[in-house]
Amino acid sequence: MRAADIQDDLSEILVTEEQIREKLAELAQLVAADYEGKDLLLVGVLKGAVMVMADFARELPFHAPMDWMAVSSYGASTKSSGVVQIRKDLDTDLHGRHVLIVEDVIDSGLTLSWLLENFESRGAESLEVLALLRKPDAAKVHIDCKYVGFDIPNEFVVGYGLDYAERYRNLRDVAVLAPHVYS
Repeated sequence: MRAADIQDDLSEILVTEEQIREKLAELAQLVAADYEGKDLLLVGVLKGAVMVMADFARELPFHAPMDWMAVSSYGASTKSSGVVQIRKDLDTDLHGRHVLIVEDVIDSGLTLSWLLENFESRGAESLEVLALLRKPDAAKVHIDCKYVGFDIPNEFVVGYGLDYAERYRNLRDVAVLAPHVYS
């Protein structure tokens, strides 16, 4: 697929690569201040959070180990089913750890709500969420997200790790996927 073809699949750029970079640097400063002197574990949610995790972690002024969990509630759909399936569990014991879940987007909040309960039951000492994007109008459950990059409209978005059927993750911006692609 050529770049021009990809652009035809997008109806609007919501957040640019430069805006993302600046926001992640800002969020890293907040996290660094909040976790000074603490051993922080970053937990990324695969696959969407890969870009966010990599760029955010590089902005931190201290060592922060990473672990990954793969869960799914979408499949090839544009809406969350609310049924969470663990595809890859953590390798790290969370007991007594300060955990920061790094997410690409908070949509309905159903998957993240499940993750928070799951991690709490594993004995994390503290548990917070950093999300690059949040869709307030899509929320079905309240998520207390301490670190939010951007609030965006309830549109189906792709880019910067976000996909539709495993495509568009490599886009540098976050864009609204044109309805003709998935309807």
